[in-house]
Amino acid sequence: MNTVNPKDIADDAVVLDVREQDEYDAGHAPRAVHIPLGDLPNRLNELPEVDGDLPVVCRSGARSGRAVEWLTGQGRAVANVEGGMKQWHADGKPIQAVGGGDANVI
Repeated sequence: MNTVNPKDIADDAVVLDVREQDEYDAGHAPRAVHIPLGDLPNRLNELPEVDGDLPVVCRSGARSGRAVEWLTGQGRAVANVEGGMKQWHADGKPIQAVGGGDANVI
């Protein structure tokens, strides 16, 4: 499985966030595209086009790992973000909450 360290992802990169709505609302990468893991099979047409592998993120890396395995099987170029949003935030990468206010990773 392709993986990528959050430190190696540009702060303004497009990432696919597969967490649930409340997790996404609390804090996400600035240019994240939100498609919950369970919705992914029905929303493949909404995946953003990027140069290279599309980073896929969840809270800690488990759900995004499953998404990466499935998407790879669908012929998509993707990479699991190591440590998920917890690591993204720990590395000092920007996060924002829906509606503004204090962002947090839950």
